Amino acid sequence: MEHRPLSAIVLAAGEGTRMHSAMPKPLHRLCGRPMVLHVLNALGELAVERVVVVVGPGATEVTKMIQAEASSELKIEFVEQAVPRGTGDATAVALTGLFGSFGPEDYDDGDVVVLLGDLPLLRRGTLAALVEGHRASGGAATLLTMRLDQPADHSRVVRDKDGRVARIVDEPEATEDERRIEEVATTAFCFRQGVLAPALRRLWPDNSLGEYFLTDTVFVLHDAGYAVNTVVAPDPIEVFEVNDRAQLAEAEAHLRSRINSQWMREGVTMWDPATTYLDASVRLQADVTLLPDVILQGRTTVGRGCVLGPSVHLVDCEVAPNAVVSHTVASHAVIGEECSVGPYAVLDVGTQLARGEHRGPFFGLGIGPTR
Repeated sequence: MEHRPLSAIVLAAGEGTRMHSAMPKPLHRLCGRPMVLHVLNALGELAVERVVVVVGPGATEVTKMIQAEASSELKIEFVEQAVPRGTGDATAVALTGLFGSFGPEDYDDGDVVVLLGDLPLLRRGTLAALVEGHRASGGAATLLTMRLDQPADHSRVVRDKDGRVARIVDEPEATEDERRIEEVATTAFCFRQGVLAPALRRLWPDNSLGEYFLTDTVFVLHDAGYAVNTVVAPDPIEVFEVNDRAQLAEAEAHLRSRINSQWMREGVTMWDPATTYLDASVRLQADVTLLPDVILQGRTTVGRGCVLGPSVHLVDCEVAPNAVVSHTVASHAVIGEECSVGPYAVLDVGTQLARGEHRGPFFGLGIGPTR
């Protein structure tokens, strides 16, 4: 397989009007992490040389968050899409950040992954398969697709008489025959670098929204004689787009289940995974036991042999090995080795418990035992 440089574009300029929020959509959190950061983390192990994030007007918060929290191994540039004119226009704007004042022809012919910033469930392995499939096929572009038994409301992948991908058609514009197609498109592409800019220049806003759609590059490339290939996502939930609060909650549930399953495979016991809530940044050691109604947020760490729960809520806490904590709320606290905390304890910010110390109910109020 030929090796070529790999770059990436993340489209995060959408206004997110269906979120009904003053917060930019990319900053809405799933399992403690901003949505767009999940996408960037998925790119993190692909040996991406450059990443361009497209933001909307006034998206200073998005830029600052990514600069502060994204992996330092990713070389990230930001460009602004001043007027929201669709994913095709946003990708064209991104090329100015990818190539600067030069054009694609001034660089070695590489590959460019283009993703929406609202695909927080996309796995690294699926992205790697997209890139590998693209390079193995030798085509101009490769589209990540999914197969659905009931594909209503999704864009269909239409093939020509020879079985080659010819175009993407949206549900409202699809014919009855096209609506029976079970292969549907996502907005996750891998392009041959040299064909992307010319294809974008040939897009047209011939749709009800008057926008330039990135998916229309499929027709442009096919019409020009280029091969467009597909890689099918192993699980359709990976390309689930988050556009409103209900979808945010659904994505959170899937991601939380994925996180819990991973920790259980690494030696953590959960009495009831359905009532165990762990941020993506939480770190646990083997032989930790989590009872029902445990919420661990931020950069909380839990040492080997600890028992937490029921009803424990910790934020940015450090829990040393073999501690037992029940019915407790704490933030930015340190719980020492073999400590016993609870039931019905509240640890103030900055609390540090020495090894073997006990904190029970009513601590600090003068109406109960302190040890």
